[in-house]
Amino acid sequence: MKRLYTLFTLFLLAASYAFPQATLKVQAPSQAEVGQRIRISYVANTGDVEDFQVGDFEGFNVLYGPSTSRSSSFSMTNGRTSQSSTVTFTYTVVPIEEGTLRVPVASIRVDGKTVRSGAASIEVLPASQQQNPQSSGGQQGGNSRQGRQQQGAASGGQISGNELYMTVTASRQKIFEQEAVMLTYKLYTLVNIQQISGEMPQIDGCHVQELDRQAQLSLKYERVNGRNYGTAIWKQYVVFPQKTGKIKIPSITFDTQIEVQNHSMDPFDIFFGGGSLSQMVRKQIKTSPVEIEVLPLPTPRPDNFSGAVGKFTVSATLTPEQVNANDAATLRLVVSGQGNMKLMKAPTIRFPQDFEVYDPKENNKTTNTATGAKGNITYDYVVVPRHGGKFSIPPVEFCYFDPEKAQYNTVRTDSFHLAVAKAKGHQVAYTREQEDLNVLSNDIRFIKLGELESAEADDFFGTSAYWLTYAVLFVAFVVAFLWLRHQKKLNPNSWSVKGKKAGKVASRRLKQASKLMHEKNDAAFYDEVMRALLGYAGDKLSLPQGELTKDNVIARLNQRGVEQTVVDAFIAVVSDCEFARYAPVADANMTKEKIYRQASDVITQMNASLKSH
Repeated sequence: MKRLYTLFTLFLLAASYAFPQATLKVQAPSQAEVGQRIRISYVANTGDVEDFQVGDFEGFNVLYGPSTSRSSSFSMTNGRTSQSSTVTFTYTVVPIEEGTLRVPVASIRVDGKTVRSGAASIEVLPASQQQNPQSSGGQQGGNSRQGRQQQGAASGGQISGNELYMTVTASRQKIFEQEAVMLTYKLYTLVNIQQISGEMPQIDGCHVQELDRQAQLSLKYERVNGRNYGTAIWKQYVVFPQKTGKIKIPSITFDTQIEVQNHSMDPFDIFFGGGSLSQMVRKQIKTSPVEIEVLPLPTPRPDNFSGAVGKFTVSATLTPEQVNANDAATLRLVVSGQGNMKLMKAPTIRFPQDFEVYDPKENNKTTNTATGAKGNITYDYVVVPRHGGKFSIPPVEFCYFDPEKAQYNTVRTDSFHLAVAKAKGHQVAYTREQEDLNVLSNDIRFIKLGELESAEADDFFGTSAYWLTYAVLFVAFVVAFLWLRHQKKLNPNSWSVKGKKAGKVASRRLKQASKLMHEKNDAAFYDEVMRALLGYAGDKLSLPQGELTKDNVIARLNQRGVEQTVVDAFIAVVSDCEFARYAPVADANMTKEKIYRQASDVITQMNASLKSH
């Protein structure tokens, strides 16, 4: 009976994995503003859905819904097939109240069971002061941020400084030398940005590290002077001043590309393929410079100061604690904490004079944060004692400067004891009193006395065999040289092969990008298009993978005499792909199709231009 119960339980577990539990998830934006059209979707992970019910949309005007869409996918991996289906119920609504509005909970019936969605809420900001006074009720969607983006730049493509700007803030205005300060560059926009670029210039007397931003950039609403701006942290840098006094962080100029409405175009021309409703406008935005006061570290500095500024701890281990003479032992020292860890010096350890000490092996496991590098650095000191005895290694001291307390602190490990057994063979005993002596018993060998034995003369030099050996070696060298030269002619250069196959590889990548575009996998689509462009250029221009960057490709294209129009088209498509995932797009499908078409055209133009040169 117990066995049957166990088998039944295992069967139920297997069935639960074979047939996943049905779920209903709600998808809604985290922020919106009064009068903005938004979509709220409820997604079921099964196609067998019955009796969809939803609560009241309090604080919203429902313009349309629910619209129902179904999708299914089929895949086969290692002979195993899997199939999934989803059903999506979508509402188009307009918030009419400020504050945090609750998204109503929905429910469905699946196999006779009720499945409910989770809770969600939307932060609704007041409508921007610049809005169309004729819009009301269901037409208030025209007052959305997208609508204001189009209105703000509709007149001749002129973008004002209030519609697009970048701010820079420093985490602190007064710091100590070597102390970290973070610079944050924040974007404010009321327009539809398609591209933005700009880098931190060299700062004299400073070590600069850019913070990694792995998460995809997304705009969030922020109300400034009665207007709802789309904001995002664009760049963050951690600066370590290497000198004292006032340091000026220079301004950065960002080049942007903005999509605006083209009101001057005739609708009939657009209908018959003669133009577009939108046009691209370029604008430069410039940040203000920032001044930081850097204080010198207090003097006098301790003799054992490591140059580290921050907060740190140390720990150490010695392995093994018993060795034979001439065998190696390892003292591992771990410095953990947060600060200028990539700039500090390795601690100095006072080993006994008789030890042979190798340079420490460093293993850096730190990540950049707003207050400097955080993590630990491991130093492995390999030592080889040359004589037997019992040795003591004094505690390891690590001195650093704490900027919060404005004082030097010293942390230390425990002392270590190493027992060294005598090596095999003649060995002089070793005691603590002999530590300062230079033991030479193993360095000087016994001098043999008596008559010297003369070696027999070598009769090989100058003989026929001697010269024959030289002749054979010379002939072998000539044959090898000619054979290698012949092989080089027969086998085409690897870069030549890559250049011939570049078109096929790029075509295959573009086909994959087309597939991803139809699957609406935006991030993978843009990555695949960039791989197709850069990969094609790298193969054609003989650029190794480590040097395959946009700047290197542009420089090599200019060297090869490629027309500037082709180079500009290449820059535009790559830049659009880089930015497409970070900025909102009015019509994502149209943008992806446009980028896909432009990428194909650029590869064709580049191929023709390279052949002509």
